[in-house]
Amino acid sequence: MAVAEVLPAFADAFPFESFNRMQSAALPALLDREDNVVVSAPTASGKTALAEIAICKALERGGTALFLAPLRALTNEKESEWERFEELGYSVYVVTGERDLNPRRAERADVLVMTPEKADSATRKHDSPRYGFVTDVDCCIIDEVHLLDSEKRGAVLEVTISRLRRLCDPRIVALSATMQNVDDVADWLDAPPETTFSFGDDYRPVPLEAGVKTYTHGENAFADKYRRLYRALDLVEPHVREDGQGLVFVSSRQDTVQAAKKTRDELAERDVPVGARGDYEFHQDAEAIENETLRQSVLDGVGFHHAGLSKGDKELVEQWFKEGTLSVLFSTSTLAWGVNLPARCVVIRDTKLHDPLEGEVDMSPLDVLQMLGRAGRPGYDDRGYAWVVCDGADADKYRTLLRDGKAIESRLAAELDAHLNAEIVLGTIQDIDDVMDWIETTFYAVRARSAPDQYESEGQLRERVSATLESLVDRGFVERDGLEVSATRLGRLASKFYIRLETAEHFASLARREAFDEDDVLRTVATAAEFDSASARRDERDAVRAVLGEFGRDLDPGQRKVLAILQSSMEGSTPAELRSDAWVIRQNALRLLAACRSFLDHFDGGAGANLARRVEARIEHGVSADAVGLTAIDGVGSGRASRLAAEGLRSPADVRAAGVEGLVDAGLAEGVAERVHESARALPDLAFDWGAFPDRIAAGDNEMCEVTVRNRGDGARASVDVTVNGVEMTGTDSYLGTATVPVGVFGGDAEELTFAVEVSYPELPLQPVVETRTVAVE
Repeated sequence: MAVAEVLPAFADAFPFESFNRMQSAALPALLDREDNVVVSAPTASGKTALAEIAICKALERGGTALFLAPLRALTNEKESEWERFEELGYSVYVVTGERDLNPRRAERADVLVMTPEKADSATRKHDSPRYGFVTDVDCCIIDEVHLLDSEKRGAVLEVTISRLRRLCDPRIVALSATMQNVDDVADWLDAPPETTFSFGDDYRPVPLEAGVKTYTHGENAFADKYRRLYRALDLVEPHVREDGQGLVFVSSRQDTVQAAKKTRDELAERDVPVGARGDYEFHQDAEAIENETLRQSVLDGVGFHHAGLSKGDKELVEQWFKEGTLSVLFSTSTLAWGVNLPARCVVIRDTKLHDPLEGEVDMSPLDVLQMLGRAGRPGYDDRGYAWVVCDGADADKYRTLLRDGKAIESRLAAELDAHLNAEIVLGTIQDIDDVMDWIETTFYAVRARSAPDQYESEGQLRERVSATLESLVDRGFVERDGLEVSATRLGRLASKFYIRLETAEHFASLARREAFDEDDVLRTVATAAEFDSASARRDERDAVRAVLGEFGRDLDPGQRKVLAILQSSMEGSTPAELRSDAWVIRQNALRLLAACRSFLDHFDGGAGANLARRVEARIEHGVSADAVGLTAIDGVGSGRASRLAAEGLRSPADVRAAGVEGLVDAGLAEGVAERVHESARALPDLAFDWGAFPDRIAAGDNEMCEVTVRNRGDGARASVDVTVNGVEMTGTDSYLGTATVPVGVFGGDAEELTFAVEVSYPELPLQPVVETRTVAVE
């Protein structure tokens, strides 16, 4: 069926001239009906075109389409691919957490692209001016809807779609790889049988032969990797000799590099004809590769691909593999959900992987099926070959998976309390009846009816939801007045920062302490529920001990490892043994610290929030406690902060006093020095006016005074607290330009009164500023 005949106004939006058999079968449901649509079809059968057809229909009517991509990398890919829509006069806008949102562009966009997590966040804030655009969506396309079954991300997708349907009721088009229970997904989305499709393997453009191969498991995990690698190469080699290609999935970024190195040697030893060292033109092209190891590897016909490579390097590897220049490619699992890079032979070398937060875990069955589906290049291969290499003990499990596939399950039960709390915060649930109505909108309720032996009965489900609500009330997240329910401040903060409810309780508990310090903040974050599954390998424990000494000795090994990474990050010297997991743990910790800061701000005050902000900045930049304030200056990161501190400039005040000339003397280029100095001058610069404050007071007398704090820099939110002999007297929180606070001077029993005015900044990593006055009591 020709594209130009079906969608003449959008013919240039498609990279082909005719729809294939699968696409043609689904066309009437997409174009001639208004119902929601669910399509399950084999990998590489052309599901992306179905998404584009749905987008075209929405655009033709002047509506807005939302495309939910399973990975952030895919949102960027779609932005590039869909320049075709831009050329037709339509606007495509990607909304992700790594980009600053432009609400005006988002509001005017014809096609929005998000991950489920970003869509969840946006729909939670739909009534704010920044995210109001999300309620204008007319059609929502869910790419890889079987992500519902992901333990970590499935519940997010489930509640986001349920919420979006309540907010604006868009048409839903759900696309998936082959799944057993497509009817359950259709039931959840109210897609009738006429718009529900389950295309079998006969719609696969290249037939697939899939199987399981075992290896002899040894006692050394490192040696086992090579046993599996040689097994994988045995499977790939015959296809490479026939000008086919092999795609091998391994568990980590580092494994892609090491496997590629070993494979280059092994293929040379086996005399397998690969590589392009004699191709002068390709040799010149390879010079564009930034990663030196990758540059050498591609010349031998072997590449590797992972999220840590630069965008340019990844694009070149993808291009050369598509062109057939690379014979073997090693990748992490992210490629399975991402770029369309099929190969004649696909091998999963590693079915287990190391998760920085959970230790060794089995690869998700969804990932396994997604990877194997990459086998077979349409237009090049008559058949695809896909293999799982595993220990003999796991062989039957994978054979069953390949034979029967996997039903898509709901993962909401494990996170029911957090998502129910979020709906109450949003106001979509306002009474007991709303709670039950909400659960009926979820995939969880559908699966409970479809598979009651695996889930609760309807009565049990209602009991579970009711008990969860009672728990939220008892724990202080929700208030109940008769049949009505509403969120407390604790519940609102937990939802706003997307944290586990146990962690929210943990942070609130810290805020209620009479006193806490930097170590207490670190320990609170390291023991957050988000790090419950963190594990420490045996070879890491000595490094942890060297960093912490006795600090945190009562914690379990995983928590101590997190604590050691945070502690060493503050000093900018993470031990080599801990670096492999340090980035992931740091990123999670920084997110949690931002949340902790807000909890401290609300439940304790600005001083506690400022302490958390300084800890956050130290972990991010690796600077000392006395120099952390330098990171508040625009253009000063860890390197410049360390350089300035080494020259005795340890605060914005020091930088202001040094002037541009002093900064140049400290090692900054003149242009940089000018910008740094200007930024430092804009930061708060305080002057205290104690007015007619007495030096002495008679016993029994009292006098009311005032202290004025003036900020000579740009305004900033500040907490101003007054104490006498360490006892809190008064305080104020304001956007500080000028603040005047009352101070009562009372002649009591003490011989001397020490008054302190402390100014701290909840949102800036500046050291608190303290001024004191002493009054003698006569």
